[in-house]
Amino acid sequence: MNNKLVLNSAVAAAITMAVVNSPVVMAKGDMEKCYGVAKAGQNDCKAGPGTSCAGTSTKDAQGDAWMLVAKGTCEKLVGGSLTEK
Repeated sequence: MNNKLVLNSAVAAAITMAVVNSPVVMAKGDMEKCYGVAKAGQNDCKAGPGTSCAGTSTKDAQGDAWMLVAKGTCEKLVGGSLTEK
């Protein structure tokens, strides 16, 4: 079960990075915070108590760690949520 979560998180992160790095998405600025999809150390900013900013999450799919994704994408990602978990 844990391996499946790690694999799904890795796939979600790869898809997210492809979408976030798209010039079309970046030009429009249509982004939203997506919680629970960042891999450990790859969040965009603050991830709860004891963290300061980008890259400080301590585990994959941490519920209080977020990363920016294209609007409408977050809830399609495994574990993705528009609100902190």
